[in-house]
Amino acid sequence: MSRPNFLMKRSLQIYLTSFGILTVTIVLSVVVGAVFIPLDEMFSVFLDTSTTEAFSAILLKVRIPHMVLILLTGSALGGSGAAYQGLFRNPLADPYLIGVASGASLGAVFAMSTQLPNSALGFYAIPVAAFIGSVVTVFLVYSLARVGKTVPATTMILAGVAVSSFATSLTSFLMLRSSGELHRAVSWLMGGGTMGGWDPVLASLPYILIGLGVLLASGHALNVLQFGDEQAHNLGLHVERTKLLLILSASLATAAAVSFSGVIGFVGLIVPHVVRILWGADYRHMIPLSILGGASMLLAADALARTVLAPQVLPVGIITALAGAPFFLWLLRGVRNQVFAQP
Repeated sequence: MSRPNFLMKRSLQIYLTSFGILTVTIVLSVVVGAVFIPLDEMFSVFLDTSTTEAFSAILLKVRIPHMVLILLTGSALGGSGAAYQGLFRNPLADPYLIGVASGASLGAVFAMSTQLPNSALGFYAIPVAAFIGSVVTVFLVYSLARVGKTVPATTMILAGVAVSSFATSLTSFLMLRSSGELHRAVSWLMGGGTMGGWDPVLASLPYILIGLGVLLASGHALNVLQFGDEQAHNLGLHVERTKLLLILSASLATAAAVSFSGVIGFVGLIVPHVVRILWGADYRHMIPLSILGGASMLLAADALARTVLAPQVLPVGIITALAGAPFFLWLLRGVRNQVFAQP
């Protein structure tokens, strides 16, 4: 078998496997929970045949919209994580590197502490405030990191750390000042901010689709950026414009996801790295596979969060942290060994 045919067959197998895993996690997310729904009842609802009204209401009004929102969130985190790792050429980069999470947290906690949910915005006050906080923080980091007409990656990371620390400090201050909302704020910060119904799905869908769509079309540009800014420029890539487009797209998708689901860590770090191990560093495949993998991982984590202490629902961020922290330490150890192994 020739090499092109071998690579095509292998890529087809990987994509089919990824879609298969995603399908399993979708079904798992729909049927498990405080009330287990048998598969035959699930299919009866979809086929519009005889089924109990209770199962039908749980599926159509609760489980399916929740599953779609978690799928979109995982996709946004996985795809954005892969883009950030390629943009900064760092396997330890994640979607929150330049302040998306800290800005969203500040906006959400500010909304809770000032009782904005009781305003005309209602339940949407918190996600709207979180989205605005994310976008403002990313804009501030980008502006601070800009040197002339260029935005060095190292400067942006440092600016992101500084702005994130400042936003986190303000968030902590607001939480101390608003003890009545402390439990709600902590739950949101651990990824327990997922709203119910189809409204949050419809509200976040355009931003996530636009962000991920741009990232899917930027695989070749990310591959070229791996050669370094100067070499990428010599190869005909408009480096600064490409960086800005990637930052805006990844941050837009992440901000929209975090606004409705809360801060969920490690998905954007783990999934791209696993994809890189299984496939390689070709971002034309890393981005779509990371999107599929992120959705699968978060759906599985969410299903576990809803069953481990049922009927109590754990914030899904706790599950991803328990799984992601050991992986991060292993990854950090590998990076450290590579550094010390260099002559």
